[in-house]
Amino acid sequence: MSYFSDRETGERPRDRDEINEGVWGGIRAIIRTRIDDGSFGAAYPDMCSDGRGPIGTDENAFWQVMRSEIPNLVERPWQTTDENPPTLDALDVIEFCWRAVGSPIQGSYHSFFGHHHLSFDVDTGRAEFREAVNRIFRRNGLVFELGDNGEIARLAPPVLGDTLSRASLKTGDSELDLLLEKSRRKFLDPDLAVRQEALEALWDAWERLKTLGGVEKKSGISALLDAAAGPSSPKLRAALDQEATALTNLGNQLRIRHSETDREPVTSHANVDYLYHRLFALIFAILSAVSPNL
Repeated sequence: MSYFSDRETGERPRDRDEINEGVWGGIRAIIRTRIDDGSFGAAYPDMCSDGRGPIGTDENAFWQVMRSEIPNLVERPWQTTDENPPTLDALDVIEFCWRAVGSPIQGSYHSFFGHHHLSFDVDTGRAEFREAVNRIFRRNGLVFELGDNGEIARLAPPVLGDTLSRASLKTGDSELDLLLEKSRRKFLDPDLAVRQEALEALWDAWERLKTLGGVEKKSGISALLDAAAGPSSPKLRAALDQEATALTNLGNQLRIRHSETDREPVTSHANVDYLYHRLFALIFAILSAVSPNL
């Protein structure tokens, strides 16, 4: 479902990475509604006293398990309105709820207790929960998306999205492939610390790429840049050489591949995006030239 404003002016840019009070208020309502209609009884059932099956959600069991798996939570996040949980905890709550939810189907009516017995369509419940959460993310310009596997990923900047969405980058070198895949997966993680690890893996891939031909780094990168620029683009070749040198220096000067105290840390998602984008673009340009079927 889209809104009029989206159809008229396009969707909001997906560039926010903090769940604020307004966003959490909507998610809290989604969770509260599904507790009340019994949806979480798919995993945490409140059972009929006569033993005839689920009749709703056992909210206490639901909360006790959630608290044990997300230990930073100190109170039920769908009840408190004082403040929303930190973003990473909020995202963990959403993933937990996706695993527990199902669409409740009313069965026989138990007149003595005045309730219906329930069964659950888990696939439908998860799909509906996912769509409701993603609509809030989308409408508020958040960079997160709940996937159909129940995992929340960080959306890549649009210019990188298509390439990074590929299952893998096959270069012919198994270790380089593993580094690139590790980097890709970690880059899409919501956690800044994990995304910093994505930079480390990408810079490690860069250093390995330089020696793919079985030669020392200087001559290896020179041959790769020759291939990327082509024989008729000397100015582009010079620019690629400058970029390769600058990125190698950044990897040594920032706290990416080295952790000495004089190395400058990368402290924001925006800076991770910038650094990753620069090096990935260069690596992809080189691999596209030397592996045309990439």
